[in-house]
Amino acid sequence: MFGTMQSGASAYAKVGMETGVIAANPHKLIVMLFEGAQAALNNALQHMQGGNIAEKGMAISKAIMIIDNGLRASLDKSVGGDIAQNLDSLYEYMSARLLQANLKNDPQIIQEVYSLLLDIKSAWEAISPQAKAVPEPDFAQSEIATPESYDALAPNMPRLMKA
Repeated sequence: MFGTMQSGASAYAKVGMETGVIAANPHKLIVMLFEGAQAALNNALQHMQGGNIAEKGMAISKAIMIIDNGLRASLDKSVGGDIAQNLDSLYEYMSARLLQANLKNDPQIIQEVYSLLLDIKSAWEAISPQAKAVPEPDFAQSEIATPESYDALAPNMPRLMKA
């Protein structure tokens, strides 16, 4: 009659993720792809350690899909030049390594790819538009709201006057 608590939590998480994707700027979407691939690799390691072969394979496949169909597909090689070409090669290498990790059941390969993703994600976050310094406001030169400037129709937006 009612869904399990697990399915309810999954549905809630899915809605949260979809909302995050809709609200995200293009830069944040790439960060989310990195995070998704890293989460899939963490799951793969847990399943590998637990001996859950099918789940390990699905988690590795998910990471490969994110790398190939998300990160790699988002590269614009006509504009990105050598950086885009190098990233394309690196993403191809990561996918091939993950296939090997799955076949050999090798956690060290998964950790290698995780580390590469972490390095690229850190560099990507460093060039974020939000990472640029925002100038501090000069309060000495700012306008001050006075009681006379209060507008009852816009209580949160008083008209500002020079002090």
